[in-house]
Amino acid sequence: MRDWILLTVMALSASQALAKNGQPRALFASDTPIHVTIQGPFRSLVSNREKTPRPASLTADGLTYPITLTPRGISRRTAAICDFPPLRVEFTKPAPAGSLFEHQKHLKLVTHCKRAEDFQQKVLLEYSAYKLYNLMTPLSFRARLADIDYVDETGRPYISRIGYFLEESNEVAKRNNMSEAQLPDTIPGELLDPAASARFAVFEYMISNYDWSMRAGPKGEQCCHNSKLIKAAGSNLVFPVPYDFDWSGLVDAPYASVQEGINIDTLRQRAYRGYCAHQAQARIFAAQIAPRRAEFLGVFATIPGLQPKEQAKAAGFIQGFFNDIDSGKMLKSCVR
Repeated sequence: MRDWILLTVMALSASQALAKNGQPRALFASDTPIHVTIQGPFRSLVSNREKTPRPASLTADGLTYPITLTPRGISRRTAAICDFPPLRVEFTKPAPAGSLFEHQKHLKLVTHCKRAEDFQQKVLLEYSAYKLYNLMTPLSFRARLADIDYVDETGRPYISRIGYFLEESNEVAKRNNMSEAQLPDTIPGELLDPAASARFAVFEYMISNYDWSMRAGPKGEQCCHNSKLIKAAGSNLVFPVPYDFDWSGLVDAPYASVQEGINIDTLRQRAYRGYCAHQAQARIFAAQIAPRRAEFLGVFATIPGLQPKEQAKAAGFIQGFFNDIDSGKMLKSCVR
């Protein structure tokens, strides 16, 4: 307890400055993978995936945090798709000032889905998609890789796998001097900021992802599907921010399939799904990032644990996106 109080006193002014400057919180201020031990009832959690919080603990950097774990997600929460569900981590008491998890209350933890060792590459490829969008705009989710030891209630090892924590949407908004938009399950296209909407669509084309909507969410829930809406003070326009990329052609997960109504044969086939009303903004954005292709292609070599074979395959796939910009293929179609 004395250590926690001392940390609070020593780091209070630094913590306040961090928040004021709009920088990411400590957890997301670095790309260096962290080592985490999570102890909880994993056998029962895996067998019963109802969205019920379970008491657990998380240990990192010599500190142990009381938490609860809740299975989350839609497709990945089902046992038919994943051996292990994605998790929502809730801190049940404030983390001490200056600690790695300071100011964190709720975090999404993207887990390994399949126990097989080679499925770790899929986790890293999805993580790389967040890094690609970080290069496009600060209005994007930060992610932090973690080597995670899962331990059951008795202290026995359950499994050790790579995962990553995902920044909360309210923190994305705060970093950009904006706020979350609380809107119903469907919104009119006129509410979308044209430049942000175009950027969103160009990015999803880059990674060949179709599992999203900027304008609609699941029935009865707030907008939108695999995107969050952020807005600036004094403006009615909203800025969509994408997340959840496991159904993309970049990741090429074995359980992902082509959605009905999209005219493609495989998920690695690209089709532009941006709005026709935002074509001018999409052309401008494509022209802005075209000279930066080496920067985007180089992302995969920076991902710890991503095998050289996967790095080359992913870079080649993204090269195809830049080829489409050069040829004009990307913007030959749009959605009205």
